[in-house]
Amino acid sequence: MHELFGAYFNQDFDLWGNTIPEIISCYKRDSPRDYHYEMIKEINLFMDEHPVDLDSAFEKNYNNGFYPKLWGHTTASFLNELKWLLSQ
Repeated sequence: MHELFGAYFNQDFDLWGNTIPEIISCYKRDSPRDYHYEMIKEINLFMDEHPVDLDSAFEKNYNNGFYPKLWGHTTASFLNELKWLLSQ
């Protein structure tokens, strides 16, 4: 997840797109399909490890200038959208 958030979902996210689907599309284009499934597993593991402190854990671990709330998401809904987009 560090690669995804460090490179694609940071303060310069607009280099990759203006929407979450556009950004994920760039990530998918730049990485092998196996990585997409590994990312889904990593997101699931992260969510499972932080059932009651997901927001604070996400901010602590992956805050690179990208805030899901500014995109109309909770942390959980944002991560669920990422998983869905990565699975397509």
